[in-house]
Amino acid sequence: MRLLMLGGTEFVGRAVTEAALARGWQVTVFHRGHHAPPQGATALHGDRGDAAGLAALKEGEWDAVVDTWSGAPSAVRDAARLLAGRARTYAYVSSRSVYAYPAAYGLDENGPLVDGSADSTDGADYAAAKRGGEVAAVEAFGERALLVRAGLIIGPYENIGRLPWWLGRIARGGPVLAPGPRETALQYIDVRDLAEWLLDALTAGLGGAYNMLSGVGHATMGELLESCVEVTGSDAELRWKDPEEVLAAGIEPWTELPIWIPPSELRDAFYGADVTKVLASGLRCRPVRETVADTWAWLQEIGGSAPQRPDRPAVGLAPQKEAAVLDGGGRTP
Repeated sequence: MRLLMLGGTEFVGRAVTEAALARGWQVTVFHRGHHAPPQGATALHGDRGDAAGLAALKEGEWDAVVDTWSGAPSAVRDAARLLAGRARTYAYVSSRSVYAYPAAYGLDENGPLVDGSADSTDGADYAAAKRGGEVAAVEAFGERALLVRAGLIIGPYENIGRLPWWLGRIARGGPVLAPGPRETALQYIDVRDLAEWLLDALTAGLGGAYNMLSGVGHATMGELLESCVEVTGSDAELRWKDPEEVLAAGIEPWTELPIWIPPSELRDAFYGADVTKVLASGLRCRPVRETVADTWAWLQEIGGSAPQRPDRPAVGLAPQKEAAVLDGGGRTP
């Protein structure tokens, strides 16, 4: 298989590139040149900020294209149009954010969607931008477009900081604020499981939309954090607090306490997707402990600090806020 990876040097794109190379595929990585692609890939350089930046892609043929773009949809439009006659299929890694909020618990791929335009040059609205990217892929490739609607993605190479923050905090040890309930069911995807499924889907010629997540409750918040304690070998003591106490302290779910969302319609939207279709098509999800352990090993290899995407705010809870809740003092000034 000849794969063209648009991106391919950081998180999802890197995982897809490495998985394809491990299968013996011929991989071409098109990127801006800010990071080195995995060894074995052919590199082409260009900036998708304008159509002229695609000059390096004016020649060549591929069996499949994978695109992880999350900015202005017009960049997806330009690339997909340019490649429509020279690639068999186009996989666009989208997001479950394309569903109109609030996405009901148990929503499948036929749920109502936000508006999005392939011609938009504005990427500020993430949901609209991802939907516009989907529209662009379908306009150029029709039924040959594969739309991968991912939810929470974790694992090695994460450059958002969610699981790396928890690993770093727990590695420091001592009492750790653990937002409850402990049995809260999570729904996420290890980036490597996404990559393997995606390559299988490209090989099989799948098209259309797929929710890309594990089953609801593949892991719990307790299993995730306890795995962090185990793999770091720290003396951390998880102190579970009810959601009401955490929220009363002015702590923001998802951003200050990454991954955690208390019971709410937001939680239903994030952690309640129907994944019958993707599981039936062959998605296999590894145990949460393996994801946590491998992410910790990767962090140690790179010096302990995860890279941070410049277009995403840093996540994590300030120590004084955590201490206030653990000490029973409530909201910080």
